[in-house]
Amino acid sequence: QVQLVESGGGLVQAGGSLRLSCAASGRLFSDSTMAWFRQAPGKEREFVAYITWNSGSTYYVDAVKGRFTISRDNAKNTVYLQMTSLKIEDTAVYYCAADPNGRFGATKIFYHYWGQGTQVTVSA
Repeated sequence: QVQLVESGGGLVQAGGSLRLSCAASGRLFSDSTMAWFRQAPGKEREFVAYITWNSGSTYYVDAVKGRFTISRDNAKNTVYLQMTSLKIEDTAVYYCAADPNGRFGATKIFYHYWGQGTQVTVSA
């Protein structure tokens, strides 16, 4: 089992930065691929980025490449999403997710565990 709690969301002006954190509990964290997804109002939840268990591989959706960075600290059971050059279209609830099977997945069906989400709002 993995329990996930996101934090770090908030209101920021376009061009600004935020860092999201996802604290995990449970013994499977260090084996899990971790990901961030987001869901804007009226839209499907979409993949943002993932990082494998040993940080050996990361992958980003094209819309955030060069602006967002996913990282993890297995000693702290935490995964991060550093977001820079934020755009209005980045406004969404951001969710942390865990795949304890350690796959390379950009799709929701791989991820068994989800946090409750944290709101990110980017204003003009």
